Amino acid sequence: METGIFKISGMTCAACSARIEKKLSKLNGVASAGVNLAVEKATVKYDNNIIKEEDIIKAVESIGYRAKPIAEVNSEEEKIKKQNEIKVLKRKFIVSAIFSVPLLYIAMAPMISKSLPFPSFINMMHYPLRYALSELLLCTPVVIAGYRFYTIGFKNLFERNPNMDSLIALGTSAAYLYSIYSTVKISMGDFMQVEYLYFESTAIIVALVLLGKLLEANSKGKTGEAIKKLMGLAPKTAIVIRDGKETEILIDDVVVGDILVVKPGSKIPVDGEIIEGYTSVDESMLTGESIPVEKKAGDKVTGASINKNGMIKFKATKVGKDTALAQIIKLVEEAQGSKAPIAKMADIVSGKFVPIVLVIAVVSGIAWLIAGEDSVFALTIFIAVLVIACPCALGLATPTAIMVGTGKGAESGVLFKNGEALEITHKVQVAVFDKTGTITEGKPQVTDIVTTDNADSDTLLKIAASAEKGSEHPLGEAIVKCAEEVGLQLAEPKEFQALPGLGIQVVIDDKTILLGNKKLMDEKNIDLSDFQAKSDSLADEGKTPMYISIDGKLGGIIAVADIVKPSSRASIKKLHDMGIKTAMITGDNTKTAVAIAKQVGIDIVLAEVLPQDKANEVKKLQSQGKTVAMVGDGINDAPALAQADVGIAIGSGTDVAMESADVVLMKSDLNDVSFAVALSRATITNIKQNLFWALGYNVLGIPIAAGLLYVFGGPLLNPVFAAAAMSLSSVSVITNALRLNRFKIK
Repeated sequence: METGIFKISGMTCAACSARIEKKLSKLNGVASAGVNLAVEKATVKYDNNIIKEEDIIKAVESIGYRAKPIAEVNSEEEKIKKQNEIKVLKRKFIVSAIFSVPLLYIAMAPMISKSLPFPSFINMMHYPLRYALSELLLCTPVVIAGYRFYTIGFKNLFERNPNMDSLIALGTSAAYLYSIYSTVKISMGDFMQVEYLYFESTAIIVALVLLGKLLEANSKGKTGEAIKKLMGLAPKTAIVIRDGKETEILIDDVVVGDILVVKPGSKIPVDGEIIEGYTSVDESMLTGESIPVEKKAGDKVTGASINKNGMIKFKATKVGKDTALAQIIKLVEEAQGSKAPIAKMADIVSGKFVPIVLVIAVVSGIAWLIAGEDSVFALTIFIAVLVIACPCALGLATPTAIMVGTGKGAESGVLFKNGEALEITHKVQVAVFDKTGTITEGKPQVTDIVTTDNADSDTLLKIAASAEKGSEHPLGEAIVKCAEEVGLQLAEPKEFQALPGLGIQVVIDDKTILLGNKKLMDEKNIDLSDFQAKSDSLADEGKTPMYISIDGKLGGIIAVADIVKPSSRASIKKLHDMGIKTAMITGDNTKTAVAIAKQVGIDIVLAEVLPQDKANEVKKLQSQGKTVAMVGDGINDAPALAQADVGIAIGSGTDVAMESADVVLMKSDLNDVSFAVALSRATITNIKQNLFWALGYNVLGIPIAAGLLYVFGGPLLNPVFAAAAMSLSSVSVITNALRLNRFKIK
């Protein structure tokens, strides 16, 4: 299955996105299709053997919209196009305002007060035809300014797929044409028709809808700020060494293997590995981590981070679309273009909404005619219902919040892969943590050296380190590193023998050395009775005791422990404060695991679990009806991350395309787990607020527009106020979503 993302042009409301989605979903070979109104993108999963990219584009074009593969979209051109669209909307609104404001004054001033200044040559009582013609002349330019409502609206109506434009076009056309009819009647001598002119309603409705569209376009631009910031991070040029000379080239011309020079204060152009120099690098724009990270030869650097104080040379390892920044941008774009399950209800409603509104408008108008009201009253009802019932707010409720939420996460180094991940995270009841490298540093250190009379601590450490020399086992590496740090000269081991599950046996300086666990000592009949209490004490502290015997006699114990990360305890507490239970999963022995769990406040300990069984442990928790998040390094924990309701990969941020995870934490800070949950909760609350107001607005607005209040002696809703309410509903939904930009975890 291929996943194609297409830029869609020409959508005006939720009915449009629902129509495109319906069309694409019916295509043979398409497994699923989702259309996001806010970012104007369609995400289509399809079988490349059955249907091609061109067929999908043709299908979209066949129903009056335009589609283009996202890879072919030039971001700069798109930006200019959006700016031009806003300029055109602004110009149209200004034109409509210039003509509709005086028109509104002419229509309303005589009704408000006879003392208001009014041009005598178009006095409606003395010159009704002039009055009608002046309104017609002022209204027509406004109708022309909003011509797209009519061209698109009627086209969709005739194709039996009405959208928001269809509602506006029908309502304003009815008012405009009825007013022209009244003007013709006035010219024929029926001066009473001057009371039945609706030109001002037509003009004000079009002007207000254009204003709403302008505000909406400006607000939408702000929802994509995170992507713009990320795109703006990459430098435009790089200094490379070619033919022994430093040459400045465009970043697109850098190839893998190039040697690049980065001076203090400059941005690092691409991902790579330092080969010369020492510096500190500010990676805050990628990871959210404000403290600069020290870098030396052999360390990796990430494109778009800032070299603070030293000159470095590094070899390019990833360029173009393979860099960490490019991967982050891709992830955020995909997340912003995706749909959360909560959006399905809005999609279903939007798809049926416009036809239902048309029926309500017609039925309401006819009902009032039957009730004895005149045609003008019925027309007012018809227009008000059509105009107030725009489904824009409904279509924007979910995608705008997801855009802002995922963007806010990206700014803080928390990447949600899609809308579904963002939604499910708020439901998490149990957070399961891998121990090594997640709760702990993943770098064991020697913590205690306990000796017998047979050896002093330096001698014991030297023997143990010499035995473990060249070892790839983390505990062995920790012992060797400790000996090197204190400057001990290691001996060459002979007759090295690995004893699986027990330890090792070697000969050093003609002495037989055993280094391993209690089981090894028991098998070799080494007496541990004097050290049993100390060994148990070390294990209770979460340390791993390693016994050393020299020629059959116990020399002592070297304890090694994986140090708990400073952020672990605080992060676990935050999750507890949010009502989330915590569990730790590890292959370590139960005593060590319980000790570490106690240090950080973990609720559930799952110890001595093999890597392949981690997914089953997650499944057991899920079988209890719990929504489970698995937090791991994204590599060894891949099956468990995939099994969990939410897989959270915690890493350095240089490998953000971990397929098994739903959420990627770019810095190794467990506090970001609680941040991800809190952000998800805030986003879902925001979506619910948006849906409540969007649906509530229509549920209340339509009956009022249909004359419900009038039945009980209340006012009749003027179509002008209906248009104002409709425009403001969309703007209010987007404004509410933008509040997420101020999100901070308490």
